[in-house]
Amino acid sequence: MKMRLSMFISLLRPIGPVIIGISLGFTLSLLSVNWVEEPCFLNRKASEEITLPQDGNSKGARRPNSISTVNDVDAEEDFEPRIVPYKPVQQTKPNKLFRAKYISTELGIRERLFVGILTSKSTINTLGVAVNRTISHHLDTVVFFTGMRNRKVPHGMFVVTHGDERLIWNMFQTIKYILEHYIHEYDWFYLAQDDTYTEADRIKQLVAHLSMDQELYMGSPEGFIGGEMDGRYCYGGFGYILSRTLLLRLKPFLENCRNDILSARPDEWLGRCTIDYANTNCVDEHEGLQYYRYEMGKNSDPSKEENMQFKNALTVHPVSDPEQMYRLHKHFTEIELQRTYDEIEKLQAEIKNVSEVAYDGNRSSQWPIGINPPFEPKSRFEVLRWDYFTEEQVYSCIDGSPKCELRGIDRLDVADVIEIAMEELNKKYKPVLHLKKQQLINGYRRFDPTRGMEYTLDLQLEVVNQKGRSRSITKRVHLVRPLSRIEIIPMPYVTEATRVHIILPLTLQDRGYVNHFLEVFAANSFETSENAILTFLFIYDPFEAQQVNQNDIFASVKTQINTYERKYPTVKIPWISVKTENPSQIKFMDIISKKHPVETLFFITNVNTNVNSEFLNRCRMNSINNWQVFFPIHFQDYNPDIAFHNQEPPPTVDLVKDAGHFDRSSFEEACFYNSDYMATRTRMASDVQENEEILETLDIYDMFVKYSILHVFRAVEPALHQKYRYQACNPRLSEDIYHRCVQSNLDGLGARSQLAMLLFEQEQGNST
Repeated sequence: MKMRLSMFISLLRPIGPVIIGISLGFTLSLLSVNWVEEPCFLNRKASEEITLPQDGNSKGARRPNSISTVNDVDAEEDFEPRIVPYKPVQQTKPNKLFRAKYISTELGIRERLFVGILTSKSTINTLGVAVNRTISHHLDTVVFFTGMRNRKVPHGMFVVTHGDERLIWNMFQTIKYILEHYIHEYDWFYLAQDDTYTEADRIKQLVAHLSMDQELYMGSPEGFIGGEMDGRYCYGGFGYILSRTLLLRLKPFLENCRNDILSARPDEWLGRCTIDYANTNCVDEHEGLQYYRYEMGKNSDPSKEENMQFKNALTVHPVSDPEQMYRLHKHFTEIELQRTYDEIEKLQAEIKNVSEVAYDGNRSSQWPIGINPPFEPKSRFEVLRWDYFTEEQVYSCIDGSPKCELRGIDRLDVADVIEIAMEELNKKYKPVLHLKKQQLINGYRRFDPTRGMEYTLDLQLEVVNQKGRSRSITKRVHLVRPLSRIEIIPMPYVTEATRVHIILPLTLQDRGYVNHFLEVFAANSFETSENAILTFLFIYDPFEAQQVNQNDIFASVKTQINTYERKYPTVKIPWISVKTENPSQIKFMDIISKKHPVETLFFITNVNTNVNSEFLNRCRMNSINNWQVFFPIHFQDYNPDIAFHNQEPPPTVDLVKDAGHFDRSSFEEACFYNSDYMATRTRMASDVQENEEILETLDIYDMFVKYSILHVFRAVEPALHQKYRYQACNPRLSEDIYHRCVQSNLDGLGARSQLAMLLFEQEQGNST
């Protein structure tokens, strides 16, 4: 029995842990189950409800102790699927995000200084104009405030009229206008009278060092009349500076100041307002910065004033007349210019001293000190060319000639360089030696795009010492005319959406070229729906005009126009017929101008010109209404018999020097607005009354140059291409226009090298 028991235990021992583990597992699983008695329901709906989850999902979740029944299986078998139609989610239109036009507006960046000048009806055309001419080009915004003004406002001035001559009312309206229109654009506001000279650069420098978040009222402090009130106001004669923070604090109380404060002087009224409602007095010193001013004596001469307070003044008062204002401006400009020169010399000396301890010694500093180093070419093709010249001739000409006369601006440039060289030499050797120029032996110059125009002069000089002895020597000098500071000139905003009205004048000699012109124009404009209208101008002489019903010289052209209008139904090509003995651009434009609105953009072209969209866009961009007119210089093909001598001309000519040139003698093409033409035409009306022939002696280019105030922009235009054609020059026109036409014909024959080759071949043929 014991043996059986021991054998059983020996058999059970290996599987004992397994049995114990299974037993513990069952025990623990039974302990983790909730023993809940499920209720019995009479219908299936109640059973379905209890198995649905809270989120409404159609697939219920059973309890851990629930058991599926046969009814549940039957319900699943009886389930019929239902198609739910798809309804796309309707996306609401997002709100359009407003972005400011300029990033400075979005970031809240303001300009530094606003300048307001208090003037009057009697002085705006005298002192007001003088103030504008002396400070407007130094400051961003200058606004003139007046009670009443004349009907005509001086040109280039922004004038705000309050409609009343009462001084206190004008001051109130001025502050109110600034708060309504400029308070969010500027940090500092400077107000002055029109009999005050303001050194604009010094005012800008002063506010540049002031903190914008302070309530500051700065000027020339004065006590109130009669001593009735404590505090000090800023005397208006010397101008005063108001901070944006101070004006914002005064804004809610401005009406109270107008109703409650009685004063005879506008500057005193403003001072009492700032003291009563902003608790701010006028000061002439703040954080170590001084508001310097100077009281001008009667009939004083600015050039003789040696007072340091005058030399350091920000403002000078009183100024009696415009002439004195201009003298003051000249004097202070000379002071600032001399200070600039002194500062430049000081900086040059510092650079020279520092370069002595550099690794390369003095070689590390370029000459002249402070000017960019010379351009270093990377290959032989980038080497800058030196042009040789004397006092009479230059050995590098625009037209390719080996030598030509030195004249015009080039002659003045050489004379000025020699004069400056002699001044600098005498400044260097005085009083030991005195130098006199005898002649220029050699002269060299080149334009370096990194620094400016460089000159090397070999001068023959007469040297005279202090004992009166003299001798002749040769001295080589180097000069640099550096590039001045590059400025971005603000231009009015223009777009490429403007419609261009193309005017094509035609004479009897032009008929044979119309077909090619229309083919090119149709491909570049009609087929691309270019925003342009082509108008033909048919020019008849008196004899041709009489026979127009029997024999119209332009009948074939009109037939071609009708053909293109039928081919392109959306295109209309109008024409205008004129009769004249002497064709004149101005006379033609007088007729055309009256038939178009003032905002029309015109482009006058030639029948030999290939017009394309690229040029029309540049015509739109370079012609600015009331600002600029554009006269392009087209590329003219050379005579193919000369340019391609003994060769077959290519179908298309590239813009290379052997195929053509930019015709600087031609002024036929022009882009301008009708309003600019009408304004310029009005200015020449008085001269036309005295001499009607002026309409024939001038072309449109000469008219704009002589009579308009617009910018006349003339530049080469590679997109404007003309085929070669010999032009018949009309001797009835002015001598200048006739000679320009002749010169254009001569320049269009061919390049000098090509003409020389033809002459060489001809001489060889004659010699044989």
